[in-house]
Amino acid sequence: MKANRLVLAGSFCWNKDCPDYGLVDQGNIVKYGRTRKGTQRLKCTTCEKVFVENKGTVFYGRHHNPKEILECLAMVAERNSLASIHRIKGIKEETVMSWLREASNHVEQIESLLLANYPLTRVQLDAMWTYVGHKGEKVDIWKNPIEAASGGALP
Repeated sequence: MKANRLVLAGSFCWNKDCPDYGLVDQGNIVKYGRTRKGTQRLKCTTCEKVFVENKGTVFYGRHHNPKEILECLAMVAERNSLASIHRIKGIKEETVMSWLREASNHVEQIESLLLANYPLTRVQLDAMWTYVGHKGEKVDIWKNPIEAASGGALP
């Protein structure tokens, strides 16, 4: 399957042996019930293979729900330490790190798609991710910070 645009995981067959593998919106993918946890199952009518709608995402195969994963990733983005996330949410630091690694893989895929399909430079992408990281807020940077001794009065 050649990756040249972003598509939903449930819009193509994931089976590499299927004749319709990677073909988007061919009508061969149908809903096929739900898992015990409520995740939508899908079935390819060509090869009869079944998969879940979150295959290929950060949430695939995780024991925590997507809302909890996103909350933890947002806490990391807000510069909370892994130890503080563990204290607040009760989720192991190693678990959050594995989510971060998986999320970073998806960022790399998104960047490669953007670079391949749009006239963007690496600098423009860095600026975009900085903007996303700051949520569009302008950040004031003090050019001449006032230095005072601890407990000293400001001039």
